[in-house]
Amino acid sequence: MSVHDQRRIPTSAAMTAAGLDHVRLSYQYLDSGDIDGFGSLLDDDVQVTRPDAPQGFGRAEVLRLHSEIAEPTVRHHIYKMVANGDCVAVMGRFIRVGEERGAAGARRGGPDVEFADFFTLSDEGMLLSCRRFYFAPPR
Repeated sequence: MSVHDQRRIPTSAAMTAAGLDHVRLSYQYLDSGDIDGFGSLLDDDVQVTRPDAPQGFGRAEVLRLHSEIAEPTVRHHIYKMVANGDCVAVMGRFIRVGEERGAAGARRGGPDVEFADFFTLSDEGMLLSCRRFYFAPPR
């Protein structure tokens, strides 16, 4: 029997709600540069997978990774959050703030980027994993 075949105890509605709050707070902490606050929401065994950074395993490594890739001019604008059991899906866009615009009105720091994050919550409602995807047109 693999780890994926093992049955988990169903997540309570209260735990799902707490996890949803933790996901919401994680974006606020990252946007404000509060890496310690972000770390307080992570399970010890957290795993982060995203296409623009190395994979992170464990709280210390994930915090180091986020410290290195943090951009002070980027904020998360969340469109939608959907939670069910131990899963939370988030759709949003990175908004670049405080940057000059070029002659054509385009942001000099690059375009805003749409993303989707898929979180798994621990039994305590902590962030156990996050997998990020970016919108990109097919080639």
